[in-house]
Amino acid sequence: MNNKFFTPILIAISIVLGIILGIYFTTGYGVDQFKFNSKGSDKINYLFQLIENKYVDTICIDSIVEEAVPEILSKLDPHSAYIPARDAQAANEDLKGSFSGIGISFRMEKDTVTVMSVIHGGPAEKVGILAGDRIVTANGQDLCKMESTNVMKHLKGEKDSEVKLEVIRHGHKEKLIFVVIRGDIPIESIDATYMMDNNIGYIRVKSFGDQTYTEMLYALANLHVRGMNSLIVDLRGNRGGYMHTAIQMVNEFLPKDRLIVYTEGRSVDREDYFSNGHGSFQQIPLVVLIDEMSASSSEIFAGAIQDNDRGTVIGRRSFGKGLVQQGLDFNDGSIVRLTIARYHTPSGRCIQKPYVKGHGEDYENELMMRYERGEFYSEDSIRQGGEQYYTTQGRIVYGGGGICPDIFVPDDSTGVTSYYKAAAFSGLIAQFCFEVVDQNREVLNSLPTLEEKVEWMDRQNMLESFARYGQKHSLPRRNLMMQKSQKLFRRSIYSGIIYNSSDMNDYLKFLNQDDPAILRSIQVILDGITIPLNNQNTTDNIQ
Repeated sequence: MNNKFFTPILIAISIVLGIILGIYFTTGYGVDQFKFNSKGSDKINYLFQLIENKYVDTICIDSIVEEAVPEILSKLDPHSAYIPARDAQAANEDLKGSFSGIGISFRMEKDTVTVMSVIHGGPAEKVGILAGDRIVTANGQDLCKMESTNVMKHLKGEKDSEVKLEVIRHGHKEKLIFVVIRGDIPIESIDATYMMDNNIGYIRVKSFGDQTYTEMLYALANLHVRGMNSLIVDLRGNRGGYMHTAIQMVNEFLPKDRLIVYTEGRSVDREDYFSNGHGSFQQIPLVVLIDEMSASSSEIFAGAIQDNDRGTVIGRRSFGKGLVQQGLDFNDGSIVRLTIARYHTPSGRCIQKPYVKGHGEDYENELMMRYERGEFYSEDSIRQGGEQYYTTQGRIVYGGGGICPDIFVPDDSTGVTSYYKAAAFSGLIAQFCFEVVDQNREVLNSLPTLEEKVEWMDRQNMLESFARYGQKHSLPRRNLMMQKSQKLFRRSIYSGIIYNSSDMNDYLKFLNQDDPAILRSIQVILDGITIPLNNQNTTDNIQ
């Protein structure tokens, strides 16, 4: 090409563009006189330019973008989301499996940071901080009356950094000073593992993070050594996490070449995930527990077990989140989680429940709609015309959103009274439990077993103590309602005290003793029907 020929043309074009832009930005006629013909992203960029260069008042364009991006994503599916840079680290911590901090759990008790528990082997334990301690300052910053999220910002920090804490301890007149060196604090995603009897093991999985598969292998090995020959995997309340983690975990229970899940989207080709046959527990009788809060990776796990006729799924219909998000990082540390595909169970079911784009509130309220039509209490209301699919053995399973269990167990509302609901929803039960533990820490710490703690609570007449406590805190005593709700009050109060004075193993052991889903799971195992039969009634329920 002849540069001598093109150079004058380029110069001329540049001059013309300069004149046009000069007219645009000096006359104020730009919007009216020059029609911008671009679409989509170009239009958005153009709008932001207009605001930045011509808006009547000084404005921070970054703040507008921070507000606009979530609004744009809200017009898509319910799970595409924007996470600002300030929240990105916290959003990833649970799934990454650790964070850097001092190693305590706390609650704001009467506007004061009160240590609920100290992580064994963590930085706080190493310097002598105890459950029940009140932390009043961190590096000179007063923590009293501070929001919990702000408190965490002062207690967390870079690994090996120091934080100086002023602590008030019961029985000490002077404040105690502790200098804590922050360290990596593990976040366990399997929060309970124990033997329910001599043969049945129990694992509670609360999320699917980076370390969950490793945690499960350790838990299974521990149970195996203790004589486990049947297993209950509890996924109730598990909102999901990483899909690859769920695939790894399911693989432990399936024979070779079984489809676990597949994903597919408009711009994403179908991808199948199969078991490799290396799982160590391919033959063990298996029960999986789900409820309306089990979502995403929980549904991958339960759906794979159900569709491959590998075990029995017990509980209530799961949440119905079958959308795959990809994390996209911005330079400022913020993240967009964009839905790129749907995932399907081996039978072909898409787990995602129906939604209308841009109607996020309706989607969030769907669980309440289930409750109002009685789905938590009657299986007859579950199947709203859901399409039929078939497991490997030809059993019928249903689509339409979520995983329908093989055996339905309704939510237990026995004994619920207005008095009990007022006590629970007001937070008085939780507050009472904390104060009981705070006043009796030495006694409770001296009781090493769950049985001993329960016996001690029985001797204290806790229900009567709570009735007096409630009346003192503006909850009028209702003796007849207290009697009717006696079992619920005992369950709530005792479990609350155990939660504040022991670990999750003991907490769940106590709750599981009379849990209808647990009792039904044990019965299924004892009856030897954890592998569903072709003619098994999938609408079986317990009342």
